[in-house]
Amino acid sequence: MIDMNGNVVKRWDDYNSSAGGPARVFPGGVVVGAAGANPPRQESLELVQRDFNGNVLWRLDHNQQIETRDGKMVWSLRQHHDWQREDFPAGYYSPGATPGIEGSNTLVLTHTNHVQPKVAANATLEDDRMIELSWEGKIVWEWVASDHIDEFHFDKDARKTIASTPGFNAARGAFDWMHINSATYVGPNHWYDEGDTRFAPNNVVISSREASIIAIVARDASIVWQLGPDYSGSPELREIRQVIGQHHSHVIPKGLPGAGDFMVFDNGGPSGYGSPSPIALNGQGIYARATSRVLEINPVTLKLIWSYTAPTFFATNISGAQRLPNGNTLITEGPGGRLFEVTQDGTIVWEYIFPVFTGPRSSNSVYRAYRLPYA
Repeated sequence: MIDMNGNVVKRWDDYNSSAGGPARVFPGGVVVGAAGANPPRQESLELVQRDFNGNVLWRLDHNQQIETRDGKMVWSLRQHHDWQREDFPAGYYSPGATPGIEGSNTLVLTHTNHVQPKVAANATLEDDRMIELSWEGKIVWEWVASDHIDEFHFDKDARKTIASTPGFNAARGAFDWMHINSATYVGPNHWYDEGDTRFAPNNVVISSREASIIAIVARDASIVWQLGPDYSGSPELREIRQVIGQHHSHVIPKGLPGAGDFMVFDNGGPSGYGSPSPIALNGQGIYARATSRVLEINPVTLKLIWSYTAPTFFATNISGAQRLPNGNTLITEGPGGRLFEVTQDGTIVWEYIFPVFTGPRSSNSVYRAYRLPYA
């Protein structure tokens, strides 16, 4: 945790994960984050909540027993990329969302390995599974991506490419076909208040990097709203232009400028499935762009409300964006550890570069940063 001058005011050293995603600070200095790396899996063993002094208050780890590199069987949450508390829908503070520190359900993005013939007949999938757990750790809701492949609007060329498992990871023994990298509750919003049930607060917004799809999953497990994978089907989509390999798709919370709009960090780079081409010889990564964008989109009209880009703004992976109470946007340009705040006209008014962390893997990458209120 740093102050606005870049000074470290608090550091927790007990969190270590492969792809645990964001850590969040709750009232009273309570922090929740992923812990327990298990390479080569891109996932973490547990979520742990500690007080300001580092004492463990709560943890989630009993989802599945897995085998570690040294042959031991251990309990693992298999959590990756994201998690949310039900009373903290977008994961950041807003006038309408101040979380409690206990009692709330937790939404966790996890992996499950299995064969799903509808996706690929002869390969193990490292499939995305969302689970919602009670405070005591009981699963009260779950959703598995491969069960819904027919709902995602893939054309026949994309389905053929997916079935060929072009991204099979030999080290992990599985194909991470969707690579969902964010999952957030929709949260309270004016669309639902006005009668649009697609935006029910406890529905879930997901983002698939590999497929360039953003969608809302309803509590009955159906897909009730979707953007992508193809953005050429209407004038509104063509104005948005192709979204590629995106992260941190979420609904701007109530009480903030732009509340109810979708915000997404559109990374660029390669993503998407389709016909093989000179830039995608096996049909994976058919879309490509060497710049990033942050987008604000009206989810009902699909009007592009606001965007930020710059000639040298390019984050190939991770990253995110947070709408601030003053109408500015805090952007995490993740791979290079750059955090900056921009106004509506794109003026940079604050900037910080995270220093290189020296260790077994020297890096200054930041998965996702959040601005905290002073009180």
